Amino acid sequence: MGEEGTRQTNWAPKMNVPAEFARIARHFAPLAALGGLGLTDDAAIVIPPPGRELVITADTMVDGMHYLQGEPAENVARKLLRVNLSDLAAMGATPLHYLLMLSVPRDTDETWFAGFAQGLASDQTRYGVSLLGGDTTSTPGPITVSVTMFGHVAPGTALRRNGARSGDGLFVTGTVGDGVLGLWALQGKIPDPDGSLAARYRLPEPRLGMALHGIAHAAMDISDGLVQDCGHIARASCVALELEPARVPLTPAGRTAGDDFVTSGVAGGDDYELLLAVPPCNEARLTSVMRRAGISINRIGRFVPGPPDVRGIAPDGTTIALGAGGWSHF
Repeated sequence: MGEEGTRQTNWAPKMNVPAEFARIARHFAPLAALGGLGLTDDAAIVIPPPGRELVITADTMVDGMHYLQGEPAENVARKLLRVNLSDLAAMGATPLHYLLMLSVPRDTDETWFAGFAQGLASDQTRYGVSLLGGDTTSTPGPITVSVTMFGHVAPGTALRRNGARSGDGLFVTGTVGDGVLGLWALQGKIPDPDGSLAARYRLPEPRLGMALHGIAHAAMDISDGLVQDCGHIARASCVALELEPARVPLTPAGRTAGDDFVTSGVAGGDDYELLLAVPPCNEARLTSVMRRAGISINRIGRFVPGPPDVRGIAPDGTTIALGAGGWSHF
């Protein structure tokens, strides 16, 4: 986790250590996995568990875009890990290690780094991951943080978006819409008396640890908006999807957000719940797995023959319009 072109040697303990490397040694080296080599080399060594395949994902967060300016550094670090862990959860992978990239203004206070490292340490313990290394740079722009996360699965068992089949039901874990409602609450647009909505936005819960291989044909997590992410599965699987907005599970705040909260395409960004394509013959097994995990599960649509798109279906069977809303990365 160093700057390209620099070298560290074991024979230089009396030399002045550049501030960058002192900061790495102080805040991040204690978080390193064995394969991270104490964060003193330019690369790490990754050995996956015997007989397993590596699953690798990456996500970036920018201050003021993916979290509100002024957010405590500890929360930023924890959300950064969790959005990457959610990608592993969607593929049925077990977390292993991660690489960390930080681009921060030169005048960033040392307390920010201490808080950020504290957040990493907290969720490393919670989710069983450890740091391998990464890179630190200065930037004139906003703080930008990125993680590349490594997980593992049994060979051939990773869940993908492209496996949905006509006749599968579309299921979703938990409740949808609280991520965007939490952002609105933090912006003062809606009330949040107990802070639960803000917590959903700040610290999502990745749905790890569920044995869904052999139950679900396809899976992905909801990060960019419910309607938009449903479209990703439909297109990748080359099947049509009939989404039933009336079935989408909402908390009381979601139910009072307006009749078009789901159909507009707004609801569902930053939720990090799982979308699952499951055939009818496996629905009982799915329910059992979710019951043991203490996570609610609801069917919100079904895949049917036809062009790969998403159609809204009302309770009476008529077609209803769905907005094209959702998060765009550009």
